[in-house]
Amino acid sequence: MKAIVGTSYGTPDRLRLDDVEGPTIGEKDVLVRVHAASVNALDWHMATGMPMVLRLKTGLSRPKRTIRGVDVAGVVEKVGSVVTRFKPGDEVFGLGSGSFAEYASADESELQHKPEGLSFVDAAALPVAGITALQGLQRGGVHAGLRMLVLGAGGGVGAFVVQMAAAAGALVTGVCSTSKVDFVRSLGASTVLDRSRDDFSRKATTYDLVVDAVGVRSLRSLRRLLTKQGTLVLLGGGASGFSVLGPLPKMAAANVIDHFIKQQIVLMMAKVTPESLDELAAMYGAEKLKVPIDRTVSLPETPEAINRLYTGHGRGKTVVLVSE
Repeated sequence: MKAIVGTSYGTPDRLRLDDVEGPTIGEKDVLVRVHAASVNALDWHMATGMPMVLRLKTGLSRPKRTIRGVDVAGVVEKVGSVVTRFKPGDEVFGLGSGSFAEYASADESELQHKPEGLSFVDAAALPVAGITALQGLQRGGVHAGLRMLVLGAGGGVGAFVVQMAAAAGALVTGVCSTSKVDFVRSLGASTVLDRSRDDFSRKATTYDLVVDAVGVRSLRSLRRLLTKQGTLVLLGGGASGFSVLGPLPKMAAANVIDHFIKQQIVLMMAKVTPESLDELAAMYGAEKLKVPIDRTVSLPETPEAINRLYTGHGRGKTVVLVSE
């Protein structure tokens, strides 16, 4: 089968399209014929092997898994001997192992039936970014009237955060690059700050909730943006979605509370479940959530798409069209 392969760590442009053997599945797995997959910052982390702690799971000197891609939407081709929720021919979406390929394997517990009204393209864009945003806001306690700041508001995760928070009635300020200002405003942000022109870190404004979907600022600088009882949710930017690898440091799921000023810091690790996929699909079906598709690309164009995200040019989600 055709697949996007990386046999060593390096910049995403070193990934290549290759002919490889199809995946084998275990008794609890599902073989999916991939229709679409989407690009996440996790994909360039997997390609580069950075941060170094990631290699404790993915391989110290070279990747253990050579086929890239996690988000998947497609049709069940085959199921393992103890799988009960799916059968061949079912349309599904969720997480898969090596989804930038014609076929991918997936754990039954990380897939869900794709609703009829949800296209393969939109379904492929939802899992990692959508669930990271959803669970991050749940941990942050978003509610109507909450003053919140979203760093990286124009990216894949940030675009979902802005929409979900605005739908909950929060007063959302989004921070993004110049080219994404109008895009972020269209998602429902009440205020949009151009990071190249507005030095928000020097403003006197503080927020009840700060969601960082970029992961480049120091903890000290982020805490200055909070009220004395505010909450900081760290989605790790590109690191969001590490749930597919299991816990990296154990502290990544913990809350850290400063007892002197009552600020809460949440180091977020998303967990993809059938229930969370259902929740996203329901929001989509009720037109409370739009999938922010930036572009669609073919399978051979995937390395370029990952590199575009790696260099900070991605806006919303890029979806890889694998098959019709």
